[in-house]
Amino acid sequence: MKCPVCGEDCIKDAHEIIEVLPTIFSRCPDCHFRILDKNTPLPNRFYQTPCTCGKRFIDEVYAHLYVIFLEEGIFTGDEPLKAVGTPLIHPGFFMKLPPFLPRDSLVLLSAHLTKEVAERIIREVPEIKGVVKSDDFVPGISDPDLDGVPNTYTLLAGCDIRANVFETKKGRLVLYKEQSTMHIEFPRRFNPKIDAVEKRIESFQPEYFVDACSGVGTLGLAAARMGVPHVIMNDIWFAAAFWTGYNLQVNREFFKIDDVTMYFDYAELEKEPIVKEPRLVAEATGAQEMKVFQGDYNLLHTVLPDSRVLAVIDLYEKSDLTATTKILGRWREHVSGEVFIP
Repeated sequence: MKCPVCGEDCIKDAHEIIEVLPTIFSRCPDCHFRILDKNTPLPNRFYQTPCTCGKRFIDEVYAHLYVIFLEEGIFTGDEPLKAVGTPLIHPGFFMKLPPFLPRDSLVLLSAHLTKEVAERIIREVPEIKGVVKSDDFVPGISDPDLDGVPNTYTLLAGCDIRANVFETKKGRLVLYKEQSTMHIEFPRRFNPKIDAVEKRIESFQPEYFVDACSGVGTLGLAAARMGVPHVIMNDIWFAAAFWTGYNLQVNREFFKIDDVTMYFDYAELEKEPIVKEPRLVAEATGAQEMKVFQGDYNLLHTVLPDSRVLAVIDLYEKSDLTATTKILGRWREHVSGEVFIP
């Protein structure tokens, strides 16, 4: 499928990603590596080049980046290796060992870089897929009241689309996101949110499941993987709604659906990054039916069926119990059934 960021075929169907997981980051017999202390400066300006198999240990990739930072005057040589930035593996999944990286398998988040240096990194470091200038905020919407303009990072060079692979009781899900516009989420051995959704579905046996703040669709698609007949997903942020719809297509083989229709492309949604009144972004039909909306979850009841539903409201900020209690109360005023915050 065409990537909306780079226009290339960097987005694969779910089974194509899942099939390569056992070997994508494993070493060949000729791979060499050294483990570097991330809390100290690089001991010298040396880095190993990729193996003949095309892979390189992640510490060597960081050594290469560190040398570029030195040569460009970004570092003085006193900075610890970890100051290079945050490495986001593509595809991300739970791993027991550090990875040997093939080409285009790492999105780098760093607060230090300029566009010119980022472009040099893309040219000279084959493992780097994209370079994103980060900041001291979380990209996307973090305010539970949905006020304010969402923050985003800046893609400086390359492509920042990457996939995470999550485990569910019924099998894996592959979730793509644009890392400059969405918060960081990395798969762990156990995902408490997915587990909470699965347990609620088993006890409630819903006809309808609503993921009111879907992000890229993780919990809604986990519900669909459980076989819920009708799944409705929604997010007010255009990037989240778009990638929820796109991830519905990516994972369509796991659902009882015939067709997936995207009603808006990325550029159309980006023109109105925030909308209040829910609008239908994507839809799947078949033995299971799924809909993706962009809009304020407080208004989502206007497009929900007159039925009892099981709903999850996965707020980014949940520590304010008074605010979350108020949010759940507002939801129950309009929608019958059960609602919870995971």
